[in-house]
Amino acid sequence: MTRPANPKAPTERKTTAQGKEPSDAALGPPPLQFSKAPTGRKTIAQGKEPSAAALGQPPPQTPSPEGATQMPKGWARTTLGEFGELFCGQSLPATKVNRNGSGVPYVTGPEHWDGQKVHLDKWTNEPARMAPVGCIFITVKGAGVGKLFPGVPCAIGRDIYAYRASAEIPRKFVELSLRFTIAQVVAEAKGDIPGLSKIHILDHTIPLPPLAEQRRIVAKIEELFSELDAGEESLRRARRQLGVYRQSLLKQAFEGKRTEEWRKQNSQFLESPDQLLGRIHSERQARYSEELKGWEAAGRSGSKPKKPKDFDPLDAETLSSLRQIPVGWAWVRFGNLLAISSGNGLTAHQMKEGPYPVYGGNGISGYHDAFMFVEPQMVIGRVGAKCGITHITAPKSWVTDNALVCEFQIQSISMEFMSLLLNHLDLNKLSVSTAQPVVSGSKLNPLPLPLCSLPEQHEIVRLLDEQFTVIEQNEREIDAALKRSAALRQSILKKAFTGQLVPQDPTDEPASALLERIREERATHSTPKKTIKKSAVGRGSRRG
Repeated sequence: MTRPANPKAPTERKTTAQGKEPSDAALGPPPLQFSKAPTGRKTIAQGKEPSAAALGQPPPQTPSPEGATQMPKGWARTTLGEFGELFCGQSLPATKVNRNGSGVPYVTGPEHWDGQKVHLDKWTNEPARMAPVGCIFITVKGAGVGKLFPGVPCAIGRDIYAYRASAEIPRKFVELSLRFTIAQVVAEAKGDIPGLSKIHILDHTIPLPPLAEQRRIVAKIEELFSELDAGEESLRRARRQLGVYRQSLLKQAFEGKRTEEWRKQNSQFLESPDQLLGRIHSERQARYSEELKGWEAAGRSGSKPKKPKDFDPLDAETLSSLRQIPVGWAWVRFGNLLAISSGNGLTAHQMKEGPYPVYGGNGISGYHDAFMFVEPQMVIGRVGAKCGITHITAPKSWVTDNALVCEFQIQSISMEFMSLLLNHLDLNKLSVSTAQPVVSGSKLNPLPLPLCSLPEQHEIVRLLDEQFTVIEQNEREIDAALKRSAALRQSILKKAFTGQLVPQDPTDEPASALLERIREERATHSTPKKTIKKSAVGRGSRRG
């Protein structure tokens, strides 16, 4: 979609309280503004980014843990396996998992972690692997490989490992150390679906300071991170407000409120509902006649064009249940405007490297050396967690069978207007809950859609595009500030794990003594493995 030049951001806006939709009067300029701070860095109203100077830190830089070879006196370089143990997860069949809270919680991946707490939405009465108290969860497979979050006592799936350090070492210290060096572990993940093994984790090395210094490090980091946490939450709250504002703009646009003045000034473009519906019916028939003539002119080669389905207007009872729309608008069923069909299957293994985007259930899923469509198409995700989301493809694209291709039955519909409308209606709520959520034509075709004249559609798209340009600029600024804050966290961690964050105390017990004590304790409590004689193995292996 071609966007207009970025308009100058207005200087005032009424904000929402507790996420409530703003009033009509409040829906004017976007909710957040950016201004030059005295330092030259951009700050965000109600979402000020904490500065490095405020934390007494140098400008943030991405750390290189490998470069920290010189350790302070009393420190030791050790592996996670030397002072902790690892518990591997095991997945359960769907028949053993429930969502009604029966049994023990079941955690399967990083989707359970929102950055603040673990969300539990699955349970089982037949756990295969239980995570112990006081552990750290590590995602070991898939796109989320390397994600860390605090463990809870629960059953764990195969994509999760639970690491529990010795009680001698503060769990928070181990978690912070892993966050600093996790990139090294993730680099070991191999395969089409990246994965980590027990060896990758247990053999991973970290710098270990004396126990007393560990506690000082944790206390200092928590102090510094508390300011970052507050700043980041303010930024995330500002971003959520932008989302509320965006939805409010869409709601008003598709209720006709954003173009009320436009209709007064352009009455020549308005039609009565009967005229609009009659034109839609005529356009559908004319389109079919043109396709039929073309097929006959080509010697009737290929499939005969399909006659459009009978026009299915909404009955009086259905119309009475729908909200009021402006004069010149009409309610029309999805199936009277759009014909849908699945794309062509193309798995990740079948894709050959190329320049053409491949669209699946969740948008672009890869690139291929061939394309199905020359012109942009409107597609709706058919399968997956994000099914129902609408995309307009790039020119020369491939659409897989995980998405639905929309064929416009009439010419007087703007593709951009329809895409904005369908995304606003949240088609995901029409999905059928199976093993994977699916949106089908049987759910889409009866859906009532508010439709106006083509000139008004263009005006709605223009107005939304103009506002969204400003919103997206604000979102980019917020995202950049969050990235700077994340880099600053890494800078703090780098200082901590190279001995530069807190002072060393020569009277601290050295880390080597701590490790020796842990080894002795583990040796005392370990259970010797039973040895099996070769002859016994031989006898046990016989069958028959």
